[in-house]
Amino acid sequence: MRALAGIVTPIYLALIGFSALKLGWLFVAVAITSAIFTSAVGLLSDRIGRKPFLIALPLFAAIAAIVFAITRSVPLLFAFAALGSFGRGAGAGGGSIGPYQPAEQALLAEAAPPRARNDVFGRMAFASSLGAVIGGGPLATLPDLLPHLGMGGADGMAGYRAAFIAMAGLASIAALLVIPIADHRPARPRDASGAARGARSWNPLRRISPVSWPILLRLWVTNSINGLAVGFFGPFITYWFFRRYGAGAALVGALFTAVNLAALASNLYAPRLAERLGLVRAIFWGRTLQAVLMIPMVLAPTFWLAGLFYLIRMQAQRIALPLRQSYVMAVVPTHERGTVAAFSNLPTQVTSAITPGIAGYLFDTVSLELPFEIGAALQFLNAALFYLFFHRAPPPEERAAEHPSPPAALDEAALGVAAVDADTDTEAEAETGPQPTLGAR
Repeated sequence: MRALAGIVTPIYLALIGFSALKLGWLFVAVAITSAIFTSAVGLLSDRIGRKPFLIALPLFAAIAAIVFAITRSVPLLFAFAALGSFGRGAGAGGGSIGPYQPAEQALLAEAAPPRARNDVFGRMAFASSLGAVIGGGPLATLPDLLPHLGMGGADGMAGYRAAFIAMAGLASIAALLVIPIADHRPARPRDASGAARGARSWNPLRRISPVSWPILLRLWVTNSINGLAVGFFGPFITYWFFRRYGAGAALVGALFTAVNLAALASNLYAPRLAERLGLVRAIFWGRTLQAVLMIPMVLAPTFWLAGLFYLIRMQAQRIALPLRQSYVMAVVPTHERGTVAAFSNLPTQVTSAITPGIAGYLFDTVSLELPFEIGAALQFLNAALFYLFFHRAPPPEERAAEHPSPPAALDEAALGVAAVDADTDTEAEAETGPQPTLGAR
């Protein structure tokens, strides 16, 4: 659904009169709302479980798609684009991003043993790419196909309305598929009196342990820079192909289908690369390649040459994204995974709400290349800082392999990561009830 939204929504809005600046402000509204949703999901999922949010948020997207299909009211389009997170994670990567992610990541991490965690996150990304092949392929042809069949409607927009109705159906199916999944609330560690630590505090920052704080602070720095970068180019990928090369929904959809087909192998290869390079190095090289390949992409003279660079760039992104999610879930205690996932991504959400308006202005008044070039520079800085902050703090399974009996003063202890193993083991012994199973999702 999100892959289809990433193709159809920007082109549709441009065709009904949205300038790049107005489109940028819509993406700002989407990013701010998504930041609120993501934070709420992360905090509440650690208290009430993950499953309710994996059902509710796709239904919000379904409602938003229906509104897009039946009205052109600008206030309603702004409001429901924000509710459905339309424009977040746009482009060929649209299937792998949404405000439900803190709940999804925590559920996956709890369902998988540590040594299988990278594989599980890679396979989830594989499933996302497979869905994006469908959403970005056959369904993306609807806006161009129906007019050719004489069913474009009086305004020629019937194909777009059909695509939005298809989005609503897909989002509703996604919500229904979550229902069979088992879920439980994570148990919190207990103090000497038997009370759950932090259970009485509704201040979310006070519920973060000393183990997680140093990790979270470093993630705030790197993710803030990444959010600035993504805001310059992420929501505008489809719009840029449309403006730069005159590519319609079907042509962009064909490119995104090729990207997602190639990404199927990348998603499954990600855990193998992490084994060879180490998790942090694999993330660093994936992010670096994303930044470097942006420059030849925006300078390419033809659509398909630009598409080739974009395809290669997205393979690096599909490797790095699930590995980064896996890394964060690995180095924080189980009962804080939803909270940390939300708070670590919050700076990305906030800073990505700053730059779309600037990017829209630059698209309209300066050039179609400059926002992408600025975003590439910021993304390279993000990759360098991520490596600087975390290369001495591998996940627990890598430390266990390298140091069967680790000395007391490992470099990564400065991050507090060394305490995670003992904390997680204690929680595992205390937890009761069935572990979540992935079921149909």
